Amino acid sequence: MCGRYVVVSSLETIENRFNVDGGDLSFEPQYNLALGNEAPIILDRNKHMLSVGQFGFSPSWAKKRMYLLNARSEGDNNKSNSVDYSGGKGIITKPAFRNSIRNKRCLVIADAFIEGTTKEKLSKPYLTYLKDKNRPFAFAGIYDDWVDAETGESFVCYAIITTVANKLIQKIPHHRSPVILKQQHEHLWLNQSAPLTDITNLLQPYPSEEMNAYPISDSIKHPSAEGKGLLNPIGNRLAGETEISFSKSYKLYGMGHSPARDRETKRK
Repeated sequence: MCGRYVVVSSLETIENRFNVDGGDLSFEPQYNLALGNEAPIILDRNKHMLSVGQFGFSPSWAKKRMYLLNARSEGDNNKSNSVDYSGGKGIITKPAFRNSIRNKRCLVIADAFIEGTTKEKLSKPYLTYLKDKNRPFAFAGIYDDWVDAETGESFVCYAIITTVANKLIQKIPHHRSPVILKQQHEHLWLNQSAPLTDITNLLQPYPSEEMNAYPISDSIKHPSAEGKGLLNPIGNRLAGETEISFSKSYKLYGMGHSPARDRETKRK
């Protein structure tokens, strides 16, 4: 995780939610955003503007594109993918990521993401989202500027940081999940002067009680598949959701009656 995600919010909604200027950018809803696709991100070097990056990270020193989708927060630690892991954040020493985690962080804008099971992968996919219509939200991302030596073309390419699975993701079941930032932590993530320990402390699973997921068709495993219908549920949600509704009741009083007069009559 995370190899596919969803961006369907309008440019105006993204601008208002993240307090950024989208300029003359325009993009269509993406229901199956995959490797190599371009998508909206917010860079730490230009945090008040909405930018576009290409999904699939390559460090600037790489001679060929590497297209890394995810960056493990644990690095080479936790090779068994224990969901109880609480040790060091090895991402800070990984050659591909150690510069970007320090100097090139970004917010990856999303409305939901697609998670498959550990074994069947995207042959058994789930749409995973935040409850209470909490969208769009931001993944913790890193980026770099990779230049094609043959053409001279430059790419801003990014990856989504992953961590151990929370209890909801474990129900799918899967052992990894993307790092989703709380809104109050987004400014810190983009702060280039923030201590590295403050940054790595953010690389935690999102609270499971604030998330939900439901199964969808495996048609989404094809990168070229698109359309809103890909997100239709084919089964029940993994967790219940309570919807609170508010209503008012009215009582009709005839001429000469009122709530105050009725209360006075009762007292007599």
